Amino acid sequence: YIQRPVRSPRGPRPGAGRPGPRGRGPGYAPGDLLKEREAASQPPPPGGDVKLGGKSKRRSPRRTAGRTADSGGQTQTQGQGQGTGAKKWKSQDLAERKQRLAAASGGGLRRRRASVSRKFSDQGSSIKTGKVEIEDPMTIKSLSSATGIKSAEIIKKLMGMGLFATVNQGIDREMAETICLDYEIELVVAVSKSAEEELLDQFADRAVGDLSPRAPVVTFLGHVDHGKTSLLDKIRNTGVAEGEAGGITQHIGASRYDKGDSHVVFLDTPGHEAFTAMRARGANMTDVVVLVVAADDGVMPQTVEAISHAKASGVPIVVALNKIDVPNANVTRALGQLAEHDLQARQWGGDTEVIETSAITGVGVDDLTELLSLEAELLELKAENDAPATGFVVESQMKPGLGPVATLLVRNGTLKVGDVIIAGRSHGRIRNMTDYKGEVIKEAGPSTPLEISGLDEVAQAGDKFFVLEDIDRARSIAQERRTAVRAKELATAPAKSLEDLLGQIQAGEVTQLAIILKADVQGSIEAIVGVLEKLGNEDVKVNIIHTAVGGITTGDVTLAEASNAIILGFNVIADSTARHLAEAKKVDIRTYRVIYDIADDIKAALEQGLAPEIREESLGRAEVRQTFKVSRIGTIAGCIVTEGNAVRNAKVRIIRNNIVIESERSLESLKRFKDDAKEVRSGMECGLKIAGYDDIKEGDILEFYKQVEIARKL
Repeated sequence: YIQRPVRSPRGPRPGAGRPGPRGRGPGYAPGDLLKEREAASQPPPPGGDVKLGGKSKRRSPRRTAGRTADSGGQTQTQGQGQGTGAKKWKSQDLAERKQRLAAASGGGLRRRRASVSRKFSDQGSSIKTGKVEIEDPMTIKSLSSATGIKSAEIIKKLMGMGLFATVNQGIDREMAETICLDYEIELVVAVSKSAEEELLDQFADRAVGDLSPRAPVVTFLGHVDHGKTSLLDKIRNTGVAEGEAGGITQHIGASRYDKGDSHVVFLDTPGHEAFTAMRARGANMTDVVVLVVAADDGVMPQTVEAISHAKASGVPIVVALNKIDVPNANVTRALGQLAEHDLQARQWGGDTEVIETSAITGVGVDDLTELLSLEAELLELKAENDAPATGFVVESQMKPGLGPVATLLVRNGTLKVGDVIIAGRSHGRIRNMTDYKGEVIKEAGPSTPLEISGLDEVAQAGDKFFVLEDIDRARSIAQERRTAVRAKELATAPAKSLEDLLGQIQAGEVTQLAIILKADVQGSIEAIVGVLEKLGNEDVKVNIIHTAVGGITTGDVTLAEASNAIILGFNVIADSTARHLAEAKKVDIRTYRVIYDIADDIKAALEQGLAPEIREESLGRAEVRQTFKVSRIGTIAGCIVTEGNAVRNAKVRIIRNNIVIESERSLESLKRFKDDAKEVRSGMECGLKIAGYDDIKEGDILEFYKQVEIARKL
């Protein structure tokens, strides 16, 4: 327990209760004020202490000097010096006090507001006219800064359009142009380009240097066992030293043949799959296609497929009629079969060059190379030597000890060791280069096949490569491409099955059903094509992109993947490799044994893609006999059903004086007396409320109907 100390009572001080001078409080005598002034006029004692009323008070030199100057006491030298400085300090104090008083009275705030108002009024008068450039994406703040229009005005106009926005919110191009039209401003929106677009523009806008002729790039295509590889080996053995045209050349799949001043680059793509993949990526790396046809077999299924690939690439076709030295060779039959596929030989008055060759004896090999050189001269193939290299990726793989290795074909410029390249989603700095013979080289000019290492990942066949000056820029472009590909893969995978294609047709994304047809004989193909071409209408159509005789191969699967098509097989099947590839690529393969089954399935598929026909079916009518207005509910119509039934979930059409005034209305409630009803039959009374409509009148006719979808037929 702690007791609070009690303060001893004090008596009233002298003069208590009387008002004293200003600021002195009660009990302050007038004589005390006189004593205080006399004490202030005396010089302060050492230490600067002044006693007032028995208490010691320390004053600052400025206040002490001011009081000395006011009293006029200057009896000492120190007092005289203080009097001179006191006047200066007092003037400064008065100026500061005046400023504080002005700020306290609001003068400074008013001046600040006036300056801000003048600032904004000056900005309001500086609205630009004519063309104004701005980068996309844009915000209201950036649009205001570029055009000079106040942000508040822009927000106000957006609110008038029904859009509530803030200063930092984005605005689309159409809205911005609409707002700028009111101020006679022509808005020029500059879309920011991606790193890849800037790279393509850089090479497209680059000044072209001195051009010189380059060697043509030739791709060999043809059916299996028609001598394509043997013919290539013969050409390589002619131009390459013995022992150097072995596994390396075959693995790289490219070689160069030199004869005098003539040079030809032969590109041995690994099957039709790679060729189709390159075409699917838009890589037209070949200049001429050599179609190898055996004179004894003639045109075979893969030959027809090769013709389709060559025509799709849009390059000249030269036919090498091989195996003319075999006993059962029939050149005339082979030429006739080529003519059936729009390859008319010059011997028969056409425009297709056909060279008779033999990979065993070497007959016609020199004529073939000379013809290819002539084709190159007619095409006027030229390239720069002193320029950053560009070209295509032929193939790529992962090698132990080297990492990702890519086979490149230089189309323009010179590629050197140490160059920074980007190829699709991969990039890196070239560590070493080898030519088609396996020899180490330091640089490679146009139309040169070579193998490089130094990329960060395996490139894709058909990717185009560029040489850049900065490794950081190449890394950013590659990362941008990876992000774009990843987003595309996550969005939607391309439809390769019939069900997926039907879904796209129903969604309006596809209007054609692409088909690859394989059959056992040519007659079956002609019959099936005739039936399928009769199907379809102006909304959906059948597009047969490839037909051939024979089994379903990997080339068909790859072509279907690139063309977003399905494969139909008639009396043929797919081999194990093609089946596994189709499962991996998710390509739909359908086999049939009856032609009518093909027609029925395709017809049913196309009919599912047709938009259904919408028809109206009348359910009943009711007449409004009386209306009731209910607060917070609206107008209730008392009706009698005159025809059919009044159904709650049906559409309602309002007819007044035989004129339809409202349609496609719905019922909010339907009651029979006090009970909710799903339907009310003819001759009965009911009460109903039309959703969102209260302008119902007595005598109106209400028609109840529903919309029915009817499937369309071809």
